[in-house]
Amino acid sequence: MRNALALVAALLAAVLIPAAGAFAQSPALDPAEANAAKAQQQQQLTQPLNNEPLWSEVRSGAPQTTQVRGRETDILIQPEGQTWRALRNSIVAVWAGWAIVAMIVLIAAFYLWKGPLRLKGPRTGRKVRRFTRWQMTIHWATAALFVVLAVSGLVISFGKNLLLPIIGYTLFSWLTVLAKTLHNFLGPLFILCIVLLFFTFLRDNFWRRYDWNWLRRFGGLVSRQDVPSGKFNAGEKIWFWIGLLAAGVVVSVSGLVLDFPNFDQTRLAMQVANIVHLAVAALFILAALGHIYMGTIGMEGAYRAMSDGYVDETWAKEHHLYWYNDVMAGKVPAAPDDAPAPARAPRPASS
Repeated sequence: MRNALALVAALLAAVLIPAAGAFAQSPALDPAEANAAKAQQQQQLTQPLNNEPLWSEVRSGAPQTTQVRGRETDILIQPEGQTWRALRNSIVAVWAGWAIVAMIVLIAAFYLWKGPLRLKGPRTGRKVRRFTRWQMTIHWATAALFVVLAVSGLVISFGKNLLLPIIGYTLFSWLTVLAKTLHNFLGPLFILCIVLLFFTFLRDNFWRRYDWNWLRRFGGLVSRQDVPSGKFNAGEKIWFWIGLLAAGVVVSVSGLVLDFPNFDQTRLAMQVANIVHLAVAALFILAALGHIYMGTIGMEGAYRAMSDGYVDETWAKEHHLYWYNDVMAGKVPAAPDDAPAPARAPRPASS
């Protein structure tokens, strides 16, 4: 028995004596660290399991300790993230969603009230070249990308509240992954198309004095009185400069910030870009809805102008008289990259 106790005592001595020596040689704790440790111990005695002081310190924004190096890697929790989330989900997204719904209702009501803008005179069957093959190609390429980006963006922004309760988690997860992938990869291609579209139609979108008259009379949409204009009227020019250029630049820049986070943006930059992207994209969609309406069912013959490039002579005179006169006078080439337009039989006014 004595031998056993002696053996245990020897083992304890072999373990504890070196440990005590190492402890004695270790540097003393920093006074601030010692006070923090003492306060934490006291906290656990008076309020067990209460981690509020710890998380308050983490959420304070003060630099924390981390092994990762880079911008903001020492910020474990960003308090402004909650502000961004509330602003996006409770204000911007709500107002943007209702604005789009209101625009659709307004367009439908206007169509039921006034109907499409029809030609007053009979068709002549003589065609005037309005758009070249390249102009139609870049227009439809940009339009197709815009529709895909708009729909995918709406799914990302509103799908959780509108689609998830209807289609369930499985289908919604597949749909959102598809929407996010399309949005991320087609966004840069859309930017390229915007640049090409801008320079393609720039020459015909400079403001003229007669555009003020068109603007004052709202293009005759309400009065149904023809208002002369150039190749593009004032409404189309506003869409070109404010929609295509201004809104296009803003959604493009903010979209690139969101699309490439590996460029070392801060979280605040990403949050601001997200709010700006959502708000301006919603305005872009609102303006595009009006443009799509006038280019399809809102004006007789407008869709054909961009589908095959030709318009009837009557359509050209009634809607773009100054441009028609320039074409007839030879000041503006009617078909710079095509043979003369073939004559076609007049179509009924209701078609």
